[in-house]
Amino acid sequence: MPRLPASLSRLLCRSLLCLGVSAGLATTLPVQAQSTASIEAALLSEVALVFDLDGSAILYEKNSHDQRPIASISKLMTALVVAESGLPMDEVLTISDEDVDRLRHSRSRLAVGTRLTRGEMLHLALMSSENRAASALGRHYPGGMPAFVRAMNDKARALGMRHSRFVEPTGLSSENVATPHDLVKLLRAASRHPSIRHYATDDEEVFDLGRGRRLTYTNTNRLVKRADWDIQVSKTGFINEAGRCLVMLTRIDEREVAIVLLNASGRYSRIGDAVRLRKLVEAGAQTLAMAGSGS
Repeated sequence: MPRLPASLSRLLCRSLLCLGVSAGLATTLPVQAQSTASIEAALLSEVALVFDLDGSAILYEKNSHDQRPIASISKLMTALVVAESGLPMDEVLTISDEDVDRLRHSRSRLAVGTRLTRGEMLHLALMSSENRAASALGRHYPGGMPAFVRAMNDKARALGMRHSRFVEPTGLSSENVATPHDLVKLLRAASRHPSIRHYATDDEEVFDLGRGRRLTYTNTNRLVKRADWDIQVSKTGFINEAGRCLVMLTRIDEREVAIVLLNASGRYSRIGDAVRLRKLVEAGAQTLAMAGSGS
């Protein structure tokens, strides 16, 4: 019979033993297990973790202790440092030539000379993964970029992210690394800041870039616009070394759940994997509910 994820199996077995369910229930378990196994088999992310923050329990894991490049997931740490810096969010920052990506030559609609407030830069970095905005946030930190990167790593240590390292604020460097368990800690910390929660889950925003230029930016995670998802924090990422990445803090079955997906293959695979993992968690909860009701 296909195996349930270890954590769900443990919960299920414990429920069955405690409740002494009838043999009639046991006959339904292979069907449930087959459904769970099919969801697992369809996952395209090389690394995955689903963590119940309310119960501090792992609901699903796959290579969850691996340290991997995290691409633009790094911008959550960038946002956390900025949000806790006490710097004025209405201060105007300017995109400079130093913010141009010469490592991967990624595109940006923020031309050199663009002036936006710190809050707007943070909004763009989180919602649309704007690399120049993230770089500008680091440059305008007291002490400049070196001090900002130190602050990122200091915050990681303070959060207990013992297997994480940051070398710059955008995630363009493959040397920005973390484990899924560390990223759960980052999601939890980021969720405590209303501005991060709002900017990271905003679906669409129009920004006035000056000189009559107004540009519409959208969220890189299309799930934020779906009414059937209650997403509180979200960030996507991609560089070749990291693959397609997605982290989210959301609610599933009235539980606060962190989802971490790294190195997914295919442009839309991380979104599909998030949907599949949600179904897996819901299926596990339904199985436990059946055991509890004696159905």
